[in-house]
Amino acid sequence: MKKSEIEERTKELILPILEEQKLELWDVEYVKEGKDMYLRAYIDKPEGVSIDDCVAVSRALESRMDEEDFIPDAYILEVSSPGLTRPLKKTVDFTRSIGKLIEVKTYQPVDGRKEFEAVLTYGDDDRITIEQDGNSIEIDRSNLAKARLCYVEKED
Repeated sequence: MKKSEIEERTKELILPILEEQKLELWDVEYVKEGKDMYLRAYIDKPEGVSIDDCVAVSRALESRMDEEDFIPDAYILEVSSPGLTRPLKKTVDFTRSIGKLIEVKTYQPVDGRKEFEAVLTYGDDDRITIEQDGNSIEIDRSNLAKARLCYVEKED
């Protein structure tokens, strides 16, 4: 079974669990690290996920994964929050992050640079727009090597 098929089937299995618990799916990835395969599900909710949320989803998903048994190789299942510096991959990730500070790395230079830390002002299927030092910079999504939220400490 292909990596993309494993990720899609896992999404199909986890979505009803998340809906029941009023959580949302941020991402699913099936990756090799060292000699081990990891199946990771990143979950979220507006006020942030707790360890109890992760445990409950992990147990329910593990049960469904065992029933389906569609992954032929051994793997480690992890359910967690996408974190404060979460990656932005899908259009919805960008639209819900408008107005926030993000870190962007591009494959090809844009305005002579490949790395930016700027405020996201727009994002759709094809491009994003960031604002840095009063300058608006448009970047094609196909040119994004990496985009993620920046950690910003709140002042009291």
